[in-house]
Amino acid sequence: MPAETAAVVAVTEEIHAWDAGGAVSAEALAAWVSARLAEHEEALAALLAVQGARTLENTLRLYDAAIEQLSLAGSQANVLNSVAADKAVRDQAQLDSQRVAMAGAALSLNRGVYDALTGMDLAGASDATKHYVERTLLGYRLAGVDKDEATRAHLQSLHEQATRLSLEFSRNIQEGAKTITVTADELDGLPADYLARHKPDAEGKVTISTDQPDMQPVMTFAASAALRERMFLAYNTRAYPANKTILEQLLATRQQIASVLGFRSWADLATADQMMGSAANVREFLHKLDDASREGAVREHAMVLEFARQKQPGIGEIDMTSRGYWYEQYRRAKFDFDSQSVRPYFPYAQVEAGILATAARLFKVEFRTVGSTAGDAAAWDNAVKVFDVFENGERIGRFYLDMHPREGKDKWFSAAPVVTGVRGRYLPEAALICNFPEPGANDPGLMQYSDVVTYFHEFGHLMHAILGGHTEWAGLSGFATEGDFIEVPSQMLEEFFRDVKLLQSFARHYETGVLLPAETIQRMKGASAFGRADGMRQQIYYTAISLNLHDQDSAQIDLDKTIHALYTSLLPWRWLEGNRMYASFGHLTGYSSNYYTYAFDKVIALDFFAQFDPENLLDGEAGARYRKAVLEQGGSKPGRRMVRDFLGRDEEFAAFTRWLNEEFEGEPAGATR
Repeated sequence: MPAETAAVVAVTEEIHAWDAGGAVSAEALAAWVSARLAEHEEALAALLAVQGARTLENTLRLYDAAIEQLSLAGSQANVLNSVAADKAVRDQAQLDSQRVAMAGAALSLNRGVYDALTGMDLAGASDATKHYVERTLLGYRLAGVDKDEATRAHLQSLHEQATRLSLEFSRNIQEGAKTITVTADELDGLPADYLARHKPDAEGKVTISTDQPDMQPVMTFAASAALRERMFLAYNTRAYPANKTILEQLLATRQQIASVLGFRSWADLATADQMMGSAANVREFLHKLDDASREGAVREHAMVLEFARQKQPGIGEIDMTSRGYWYEQYRRAKFDFDSQSVRPYFPYAQVEAGILATAARLFKVEFRTVGSTAGDAAAWDNAVKVFDVFENGERIGRFYLDMHPREGKDKWFSAAPVVTGVRGRYLPEAALICNFPEPGANDPGLMQYSDVVTYFHEFGHLMHAILGGHTEWAGLSGFATEGDFIEVPSQMLEEFFRDVKLLQSFARHYETGVLLPAETIQRMKGASAFGRADGMRQQIYYTAISLNLHDQDSAQIDLDKTIHALYTSLLPWRWLEGNRMYASFGHLTGYSSNYYTYAFDKVIALDFFAQFDPENLLDGEAGARYRKAVLEQGGSKPGRRMVRDFLGRDEEFAAFTRWLNEEFEGEPAGATR
């Protein structure tokens, strides 16, 4: 490596914003991000100053160093925007996220950098390096780098506006939590530990919030239809009306960007560099999902409606606020399974330990806790657990578990990169930001089975970031696949928690220590299989919203009419007026038109899971092969290539179709495990 290049790409020592005080001081955070942006600019300046022939070392190495710093700043600004305790720090993190995004937009339109990258001699380069360069250059062309200077300036302004609107949209959801006040009588049906956490005040009133640990049990267990409706409306209006205006502006801005770049719609632009390729291909995929799920969903609805009418004669139809409740009641009767009955087997601490043990065994790694030293916080908050990842005695990464609700913290469930790993430079780091029930002195933090599945879903993202974070280039590291491949590792791991032996490795009653009985697990599996077709219809609904809002003239869109029309065309449960779910549909910022990713990747994930030996899930040969062919690659290969490397072919619908219709096949698949 030339000496001047080596000096510019020297490893940054201060890689954590919180080590610099950025978790508690807005000024410290701003200074830390500014330092990363300065190093980013320094690398680009050195790249543009190169004289003579363009090589990987004097051009791509400097470009990747610039990406490295941009990723470091953006990842941690985004994390602190989601988790910082001090609103001033969150506000600064939002501003810093916007600064980083603006720098990224400027880079994507920098014609000098583009010309430098196109001028490199790639003879002798690895396939991964060639893929990196090809994908980077495609990204430049899709950004409009080949347009004239005035057009590039206009595009940069539009991208900056879209970034600002997206951040405001997300912040309004994060900080828009509401509460409702109820009487103790209205909480009939809620679990005992829920009631213990929600004691009446002196006037006999109970306050519950729209945070997930409060909201979800109400929608599943509360016998009061009126309470469910109030909670539903509070939850689905928590960022309304502010986000309606912001979303309308964001859709218009995205459409302008697509038009300037010569695309018919934002959806066509956003899928051009994805596995799917075009909005038309997304619609074709949706038709396949529609065909696969329609008959089963009709049967499910008829069965639940008949059951509800038997229990409450006179019910005409079930509305969208009661779907979860009646599904729960039906499952209790049909499968002799009450989802509350298994919660004592899933106290939070036990689940965490079980997931860590499962992942360690599957991926052949070790997790060790990291503590704080005097004056040196291991993370941004004392509630965060930190683990180092070891393989054969060597540290290969770090992750952070921020798992319970806090005031001002993001209220969803997500995985986030913290440090982009680069072989020989930085070890990868990632975080889980979740909102599971928090254990306390007299509260074990009991989780629902669906919570356990969600935990391992997000842990799948985390392991992808760690194991895929050892590539040669920052731009290929960790999550850096096509956006519509990124959910494959997480959705594949969900399926592991349908295995009896695996569940029994950690599912013990928190009071008695008794194992979750195998027969209970079989009933639970049967109950969880029921409703898959209807659940897929809901995914089609969300996907159609995401696609349709970005695939037509934004000036003609009426948000309320659009979601109502899509809902009534796809789902049988009666619509409830006042539902403004689009205002808190956070995926509209990150995935934009591409929410189809979840269903598309489910098809791939189930085909992947079918390659594992059901009698030896954790120790069979498929785990090591999957790690090598998929996770360790990061973004070094196209997603299509990784699918073919692992399966020996393209994905097929067979495993997905079996999974979708398992409830109607008598015995659940894998019931003999």
